Amino acid sequence: MKKVILLSAFIIASIVTSSAQTSAPKYEVKVITSVESIVPSGLGRSRLISANAERDYKEFTSTQTEDDNTRNKSKRKAIRVKDFEETKLLNFYNLVGIRFQNIAANDAVISSKITTMLAEGWDLIFVTSAVESDAGEGDSNGIFITRFIFKRAIQ
Repeated sequence: MKKVILLSAFIIASIVTSSAQTSAPKYEVKVITSVESIVPSGLGRSRLISANAERDYKEFTSTQTEDDNTRNKSKRKAIRVKDFEETKLLNFYNLVGIRFQNIAANDAVISSKITTMLAEGWDLIFVTSAVESDAGEGDSNGIFITRFIFKRAIQ
């Protein structure tokens, strides 16, 4: 009797373990990037960008070794994405200086995008940002970039 119970427990544990391994969720990841201009006088362009096309990084990757340091010969043209969603944002500056209404408007648009993605089953897992700002006299360029990284389980 003990052997039958032990054998039954072993079989059930094997089935549960096997089933759990085959049903492990797979995920897809999506990156949304906001680029907000910090160019004085409102001359820059600000956008929220989301690629609709997919790329496999392996197609554009080479491995460098001590024995083989052949340079990566991927064509930039093949990497480019022409199928993307572009949402207009407002620049941080206008002719008279920083424009707080524009920042609030951008926040509202970005919040709308994030809310829509959450409703579509995406989970926001990471946010990172960076600034390239005015480097002094003669440099009137600058952007504030934020990447929102989402994931969702593939059904």
